[in-house]
Amino acid sequence: MPKEYNRTDRVNELLQRELAKLLQHEVRDPNLGLITVTAVKVASDLSFAKIYITQLNDDKPIEQTLKHLNKMTNFLRYRLASIVQLRIIPHLKFIYDASISQGNHLANIINEAVAADERKHKD
Repeated sequence: MPKEYNRTDRVNELLQRELAKLLQHEVRDPNLGLITVTAVKVASDLSFAKIYITQLNDDKPIEQTLKHLNKMTNFLRYRLASIVQLRIIPHLKFIYDASISQGNHLANIINEAVAADERKHKD
């Protein structure tokens, strides 16, 4: 029997897709780095949404990026209202998703350990 696909899951995916498009094509803010929307978690009553993002370039502090994104929430909600067919557009809150940077850090540690082990076995 297939897993049920509830409304909040559909809204999560819809908002993730549309916010990613908006941030990529319509937001031209030099204060923002390259960001990716990794997940969206909408409250069960659809009044609030947490948008999880990652930053691909590290030249701008993530705190600055989050500050600018959270200032843009009214514009983004307005644009979402014209794109998606929802009666209520949730209030948006951008949150940094550190899982990708933590994964990269762990991969680097593993690669260094493997390289050190190979050097040790060559000697």
